[in-house]
Amino acid sequence: MLTRAAIALTLIATPAAAQDVTLTLHHFLSAESMTHKAMLAPWAERVAKASDGRLTIAIHPAMTLGGKPPQLVRQARDRVVDIVWTLNGYTAGLFPRTEVFELPTVHRNDATATNLAMRALFDTYLAPDYDGLKVLFLHVHAGNAIQMAQTPVRRIADLEGLRMRIPSRSGGWVLEAFGAAPVGMPVPDLPQALSRGVVDGALIPFQIIPGLKLQELTAWQVEGPDALRFGTSVFQLAMNAESWAALPADLQAILLAESDEDWLREIGAIWTAGERDGLMAAIDAGNGHIVLAEDEMAKADAALAGVAERWVAAVTENGIDGAALLAAAR
Repeated sequence: MLTRAAIALTLIATPAAAQDVTLTLHHFLSAESMTHKAMLAPWAERVAKASDGRLTIAIHPAMTLGGKPPQLVRQARDRVVDIVWTLNGYTAGLFPRTEVFELPTVHRNDATATNLAMRALFDTYLAPDYDGLKVLFLHVHAGNAIQMAQTPVRRIADLEGLRMRIPSRSGGWVLEAFGAAPVGMPVPDLPQALSRGVVDGALIPFQIIPGLKLQELTAWQVEGPDALRFGTSVFQLAMNAESWAALPADLQAILLAESDEDWLREIGAIWTAGERDGLMAAIDAGNGHIVLAEDEMAKADAALAGVAERWVAAVTENGIDGAALLAAAR
């Protein structure tokens, strides 16, 4: 982490004698995860290269600096670490505006489109969610699929009464609309929950399958026609605001340049490719892949229409113009 002494040296240094800076990046997935290997590590390498080695991002995966995944946002705000990559939904209610992009009638199956939409609306609508943070980029995964330990789901009614892991508040609303019982937990806890029968399945994308070995713990992977999904989850790569302010302007410019729209498009492609790889890992292990029939997806969409209405009502109570934000996001 950038110490206060190092910050002071950086601030008084001339460009010719600028100090090298190392920033800590903490996240909750393993070093073998797709997120670490295909997204975070390459991003850090690009930053180092663009800065000629002056700026190093030291990545600490799997909560190796301590704490639990829901504590990552607080770690960044309190400057325990410089940068975090985390799931917004782990801190329910903390990012109410951004939550609009998780809704199943907003995000359908295009991660790149949602990534760019969040960037386009950030300054106008989303920025108040991130007090004390400098957001470098927001992104989503390809979308929540249904993954089941034993029960095949060919109709939405098949989920009635089942216990399902959720990634976020909006994910819980999706499952309640389907008649299931949502169970909140960070994704690293999911394998044990499946193996012990704590949950019957999960609302989670396919790309996570190899990293958590879910192909060994599930029997069925379920999605809608044309890869339609049931909402998504928003992730943030965000920096402590004081750490950001202490950086020289040229290093700030490099961080922004390496987190631009082209990078968001690349992230969308990375996570889409990860979906294909994850699903193939499950199929190769003998799992069944169910694509809901068009009429069943129509029933699902009808049930999910109320999720957006529920979100609008919830945020409006807190003084946010939910209807305007929903329209803008769509």
